[in-house]
Amino acid sequence: MKLVYVTDACPHANLVLLQPESRARLRCRSCHLTIDEAELGGGPCPECLEADGAKRSDFERVEVTTRGQTRVRCEDCGVWVE
Repeated sequence: MKLVYVTDACPHANLVLLQPESRARLRCRSCHLTIDEAELGGGPCPECLEADGAKRSDFERVEVTTRGQTRVRCEDCGVWVE
């Protein structure tokens, strides 16, 4: 376990298991760039535009999760433990 923030006063006895983070992103069907929809801003794929000068807007929605990481939070002091 990796301790993100340490306080000697808290024994971290009251822990809560957190769900893995999940967020929707867009992946270009041509170059496979994966980007947040907010970063894209409704425009064409920035990678295709830079590489080929092509304004491609064909994206598929993908779900990105942080699987493999178990995260807990101490309810008493707020420390996050991975």
